[in-house]
Amino acid sequence: MNKNDSERIAGLLSGIGMECTDDEKEADLVLLNSCSVRQTAEDRVMGKVRTLNKSRKKNPDLLIGVTGCMAGRDKDGRLKKKVPGADLWFATADSINLPRWIAELRPLWLDGAQPPLTPPLKEGNNDFLKIKPHYHSDKQAFVTIQTGCSNFCTYCVVPSARGVEENRPFADILNEVRDLATGGCLEVTLLGQVVNAYVAPDPENFSEDNPYQDHFAMLLWELNQVDGIKRIHFTAPHPRHMTDEQIDALALPKQLNFLHLPVQSGSNEILARMNRKHTREEYLELIKKIKARVPGIALGTDLIVGFCGETKEQFEETESLYKKVEFDISYTAQYSERSGTVAAKAFSDDITREEKKRRWEVMQKLMEETTLRKNYSYKDQIVSVMVEGCNDGTCFGNSREMKVVNFPGGEDFVGTIQDVKITEVQTWILKGEKI
Repeated sequence: MNKNDSERIAGLLSGIGMECTDDEKEADLVLLNSCSVRQTAEDRVMGKVRTLNKSRKKNPDLLIGVTGCMAGRDKDGRLKKKVPGADLWFATADSINLPRWIAELRPLWLDGAQPPLTPPLKEGNNDFLKIKPHYHSDKQAFVTIQTGCSNFCTYCVVPSARGVEENRPFADILNEVRDLATGGCLEVTLLGQVVNAYVAPDPENFSEDNPYQDHFAMLLWELNQVDGIKRIHFTAPHPRHMTDEQIDALALPKQLNFLHLPVQSGSNEILARMNRKHTREEYLELIKKIKARVPGIALGTDLIVGFCGETKEQFEETESLYKKVEFDISYTAQYSERSGTVAAKAFSDDITREEKKRRWEVMQKLMEETTLRKNYSYKDQIVSVMVEGCNDGTCFGNSREMKVVNFPGGEDFVGTIQDVKITEVQTWILKGEKI
């Protein structure tokens, strides 16, 4: 989502005559789009601003800005005080004010032409999403369908950083995807904090022949009808919102054969303390239904180890759930207390750093063993690969199962979808030959 937000900000800045540069030394404006999921992410932003401040000796007009969740959750200005030197400090939805702010801070930029002093859009997430992104690729695109979150997991800063859930109008989403398809885009990834909780504010725009009633399933069906789009993915859903219709929609022809479904813990006690609003048993029942509807689907998840009060036995419940599901990949985090969250106020962060690391290593080892074992099922099979790049005669990209695949080829394959027969299996890479 931060990547897509950055693309929209780049689109906004391009609209007032600014140009993107990959060379930081050339930049007149550097914006850091921050994450607040863990403390280390915020620490990196603080360190980067300090480094950029040193660049002012050579470029005294340099503007430094911080946006994203770090600025968004800073309601009392305490975080900003830790980042001296940031000229701009703003929540993502306030990005529409950038033309005015730049005009006020650097009135002589853009050859003396003044950017508009009043933004053409109103403040708010939905108006921010009307900005056309500066897409990172002609063939693949992120499409945000929802911002904010109303689930209030006790460990999470998203509701305070991005606000409560706001759903983008279906017509706007459909128009963006159709425009992408017209421009040659082959793959779209739908984004939302709880993407499958999507409820269209304009349901009258759904097709009359749409077979579903659940709005997210309806959205998937509609996008599957868009000519030119070949692959559709979404991240990240929540188990409590995963309906039977959504599970059925996983089998639509353009859906990737992969689902990332965060569970966070395998212990009901910890899940309740996290306010996840689902149980271990409910999650496992969902997985059973998903595997029945889409046999062979690859599965990913998010896990937190070392959450407040997590006992050895509760951690082992997470281990056993992992073994039951047999995930293809997991993003495992060592719990990091975030100021302002319910967990920080109500619970004690009482698991030592060493024990958190040990539990992380246990899950990492289990993941690698499981992934390698499961990957052998692809040996001698043909997979469909969206080619994202080519280095020294080796092409790479993701299969429909979100497995990284390498195969011999040239630059002319980049941005195309190719069938590849897998000849060699590794933990994180499948190697093969183009068919």
